[in-house]
Amino acid sequence: MNKIGFLFVTSVTLALGISASANSTGNSGNTVKTTCADEAHYPLITKAELKDVAAKKAAFIVDVNSEESFKKVHVPGAIHFAANEKEFTQVLPKDKNTMIVSYCGGVQCSAWKKAAQEACNLGYTNIRHFKEGIQGWTASN
Repeated sequence: MNKIGFLFVTSVTLALGISASANSTGNSGNTVKTTCADEAHYPLITKAELKDVAAKKAAFIVDVNSEESFKKVHVPGAIHFAANEKEFTQVLPKDKNTMIVSYCGGVQCSAWKKAAQEACNLGYTNIRHFKEGIQGWTASN
């Protein structure tokens, strides 16, 4: 291999090594980056935690169920997403680090992602998912 070929291979190898290390953190070696479209981007919140933050008014809570369901029952302090969808950017808190909790009907429902993704795309960084939804909220325990 001539000198130019050797330099090229060395440069590519070095660049790949730098790129690989830029995508890892700590001693784990690999970090999986998620985007707003990934469900894994939104940590779960338990019913007990949601009760606590709702009682303390320490989170912005978004109900993504039907209007009928929302009128019947919702987590205290929650806003109805469909009723606020057009002005969602204006009703969200100014602080992008505020906890936002999104939920819908239950564990099989995926409508919650619409509000979560919109908030994420606007730069909000602390978005949680109450997976049990309103069914879990109203269940006794």
